[in-house]
Amino acid sequence: MKLSLYQRDDCHLCDAAIDVLAQAGAPDFDSVWIDGHPELEARYALRVPVLRDERTGAELNWPFDEAALRAFLSASVAG
Repeated sequence: MKLSLYQRDDCHLCDAAIDVLAQAGAPDFDSVWIDGHPELEARYALRVPVLRDERTGAELNWPFDEAALRAFLSASVAG
């Protein structure tokens, strides 16, 4: 599983998402900063933070809690 967290600079929701990822013991993920990337800004601007399984393309939009995150990760592993 290759996870990416799409986020913006100075985003308090992104910080909250990182806290949820840590609390749930999520595997390592790459941070993808959308600022200054027109294609990513168009796709994610109003949705960040978004956790994406790069292997399957599945995305988990904010807001999410530990239970939703665990379900997403389980589905990603099963898929």
